[in-house]
Amino acid sequence: MAKGKVVSLEDRIPKLKEQRRKKANRRLIFLLLLFFLIIICVIYFQSPLSHAKSIIIKGNQMYSTEDIEKISGLKEGVNIWSINRDKVSSDLKEDGGIQSVDISIKFPNNLQITIQENKKVAYLLDGNQYIPVMENGEALYGKVASKIPTDAPIIKNMTKKHAKKIARLSEELNKLPNVVYNAISEVSYTPKDTDSNHITVYMNDGNQVLATLSSFAEKMEHYPSILAQLNTDKKGVIDLEVGSYFKAFDTEEEQGEGEENSEE
Repeated sequence: MAKGKVVSLEDRIPKLKEQRRKKANRRLIFLLLLFFLIIICVIYFQSPLSHAKSIIIKGNQMYSTEDIEKISGLKEGVNIWSINRDKVSSDLKEDGGIQSVDISIKFPNNLQITIQENKKVAYLLDGNQYIPVMENGEALYGKVASKIPTDAPIIKNMTKKHAKKIARLSEELNKLPNVVYNAISEVSYTPKDTDSNHITVYMNDGNQVLATLSSFAEKMEHYPSILAQLNTDKKGVIDLEVGSYFKAFDTEEEQGEGEENSEE
């Protein structure tokens, strides 16, 4: 039977010393790297590189860059690592015009705010001012337009006290197919004793539509097919409250009176 090789203590000591030396060197290198990393971090946070050189705003259409900076409270020179993202996001969403906010750092020290605005579905006529109404039903009284807008329908005869009806109307408008939505000029609130949600819709083609808020989008989406079935060049009133029927204007004067009422 072969005998195992015996290693003397004198032979083992140099190897043990070498292993201990390597282990100590590794520990020293780790501590030096950690030390220099801390120094670099301290220098970085004290240097201009940790402060926003510029603020980039993306996704804004209705809000100006100045609006976003003012509402967010962010400006050039702010420490990019001390920003409370949740608070900035909450502040920007507060008035209802902005749906989402993303704040990111673009190398080396640029701050980017990317927003997604709520869709504008109408304007609320308030005196001689036009208030944007968003898809979530919020009316932005701080974003007043003084000129007659042409990029969305105008809501008339509603005020702040009709906030719930404005929200419901904006929801219904947002459901409409583009071809129908773009054909609407004005929506006037015309309540009746039998229907507190009654509205009169003035179309760009000269027709008027009578409807109720609760079923407006559901019935109004058939407007193109209703016109096709009428097979007439005459303009008139299409009643969508119960079923649907058409009554032509008796005279051009009657049609003009309807248009004048919509402008009041």
